[in-house]
Amino acid sequence: QVQLEESGGGLVQAGDSLRLSCVASERAFPRSFMGWFRQAPGKEREFVAAIWWSVGNTYYADSVKGRFTMFRDNAKNTVYLQMNSLKPEDTAVYFCAAGPLVTITTMKSTSKYAYWGQGTQVTVSS
Repeated sequence: QVQLEESGGGLVQAGDSLRLSCVASERAFPRSFMGWFRQAPGKEREFVAAIWWSVGNTYYADSVKGRFTMFRDNAKNTVYLQMNSLKPEDTAVYFCAAGPLVTITTMKSTSKYAYWGQGTQVTVSS
């Protein structure tokens, strides 16, 4: 069973930056997409960003486009979420996810991802 582990969360002020990391326990596990999701208190888990693994294209939620960047380091078996110009509304637990059956039309759906990390808390103060 593949395990994903996030790190890099913390407490920052509005306008600051953070970089989240997600490392997979296995290097060559099957995945079509990897994604970042977030869940704020009392809200549903929502899509943040995804990378089409074989192509390398990245996709973002409108709320983070232009501020967040998802990228990968194959040598380290790690994906990252660089978050700039953070806002209080970005406060949430951020989750890394992966799955072999995710497609470009389903990448925003939590139900299509087979593997999830435990999450890392990001808190942005105003």
